Amino acid sequence: MAKAATDVANSKERAARIPASVPRVIALDGPAAAGKSTVGRRVAASLGYPFLDTGSMYRAMTWAALQRGVDLGDDDALGDLASSLRIDVQRAGSHTARLGHPPIRAEGEDSARILVDGGDVTDHLRSPEVEAAVSLVSRVAAVREALVRAQRELAGRRPVVMAGRDIGTVVLPDADLKVYLDASLDERSRRRHEEMAPLGREASPASVLEDLRRRDRIDSQRAVSPLRPADDAIVIDTDGLSLDEVVERVLALVERRK
Repeated sequence: MAKAATDVANSKERAARIPASVPRVIALDGPAAAGKSTVGRRVAASLGYPFLDTGSMYRAMTWAALQRGVDLGDDDALGDLASSLRIDVQRAGSHTARLGHPPIRAEGEDSARILVDGGDVTDHLRSPEVEAAVSLVSRVAAVREALVRAQRELAGRRPVVMAGRDIGTVVLPDADLKVYLDASLDERSRRRHEEMAPLGREASPASVLEDLRRRDRIDSQRAVSPLRPADDAIVIDTDGLSLDEVVERVLALVERRK
């Protein structure tokens, strides 16, 4: 408890030292495999900010639903579960109880740990089962309401780079800087297929393409918080750009806001 209180105090002290002209809350949105998480981590590291991929919170919720046998077609049951879960984000390196093996991680996954009711579930968030179900869970209004409350609370306490599907439009509509990362379906499919190989997950390029097409359809057509750029977001088409180039473009936008 004493260490947690010290961490909070240090976070508030660092936040107080950031000049008012520097964007304190940065929202990164975009479709699946557009590079939000990788870019967000790099931008956050450059600024000395914490990074939160809100998709990891929806994945944690999905993992919990699958573990508890909740019917993914039962919106009421999913809403009840979301309201009862305690999903926390913890900096890497902190001691927590890890639930299960073996680990499945994407690049940079260890920059934050995701806890469900005190247990670390980060190693399970990229499993094929969670990948296949997360869009179905995240479309539920009550699930989104519960997780949005937690995300807003975090952003209210400290500077943050936050990535997701509806950060600039719904979660943090007053964010200091909003960026929407986009890419063609073919480019995103290629990137996702390359990401999967180091994780030991076999999938054909065609199946990856079809899965992204399905997720795009669900995300853009859902009744609650459909995927779209915020009216005041700056859209960056990442086709043909390297990771370094995208990061530099976002950091240049930060510099212009100073």
